[in-house]
Amino acid sequence: MPNVKNIVIVGSGPAGHTAAIYAARANLNPFMFEGYTMGGSAGGQLTTTTDVENYPGFPDGVNGPELMQLFRKQSERFGTEMVQEDVTAADFSQRPFVLKSENREVRAHAVIISTGATAKRMGVPNEEKMWNNGMSACAVCDGALPMFRNQPLMVIGGGDTAVEEATYLTKFGSMVYMVHRRDQLRASKIMQERAIKNPKLEIIWDTVLEDAVGEDYLTGARLKNVKTNAVREMKVAGLFYAIGHTPNTLIFNGQLDIDAAGYIKLKLGTQETNIDGVFAAGDVHDHKYRQAVTAAGTGCAASLEAERWLAEKGLIG
Repeated sequence: MPNVKNIVIVGSGPAGHTAAIYAARANLNPFMFEGYTMGGSAGGQLTTTTDVENYPGFPDGVNGPELMQLFRKQSERFGTEMVQEDVTAADFSQRPFVLKSENREVRAHAVIISTGATAKRMGVPNEEKMWNNGMSACAVCDGALPMFRNQPLMVIGGGDTAVEEATYLTKFGSMVYMVHRRDQLRASKIMQERAIKNPKLEIIWDTVLEDAVGEDYLTGARLKNVKTNAVREMKVAGLFYAIGHTPNTLIFNGQLDIDAAGYIKLKLGTQETNIDGVFAAGDVHDHKYRQAVTAAGTGCAASLEAERWLAEKGLIG
């Protein structure tokens, strides 16, 4: 069939670009839908991050958008064809698979989905202004930055992730406050015990975030007690959301096996989805680590598996 791509990659974060680099170097001529609005922008979550200090190879750290531009240049260098368009529809019931954007229809023997996940936000008035200026949705990514060291920090949330991130931040902050809207945590019993016993972690119960406080940089948080309606401000240098992520999988609903939280399910020990020839990589399936380096690793694995699958099916020489 004319004009069928060997591999189409959907998404352009670390997972997508690593998959593209491996596929391009294997002479598979990958085609990438970089995305535009899905997940925020082309390049994924790192394009909304300032300093990245935990990606190997950058001892002095690197700016998030700059890192993604380097990923893109490397994909481009080896011949990846890229369009900055969202996939608006996918049909995995026919072969070759069909992927559509507003501007084109592309057919593919194999597909790698790396559309990522979007951190849930609360939409408080100063959120956009303070984002990356003291506000973040990834304590593990940003918590060790110099600006947060020996400063009071705050985490919003009450589940396992919130406890994990608050505990992690106690290594760097002078004190960590965990704000939860209920009078008991949703976290597992062992995680609750860990939080309560940590001398550098204080839980603020029955409370919600009203707003972030600051001019050019975060200086505090405005909190409201849901039982008394009392409002107060607390001085903090960092405010971290730990209220979950939304995987960007809506267009694949009904075709791929997706769990209750929206993450793509994979066959154990692989990057394979329930559909033969469709693979997934990065935060679109990873609800545990959600790091750039782990996303890149799964992008590599997905690309190698796709190449092997294409060869086994006799679709490449």
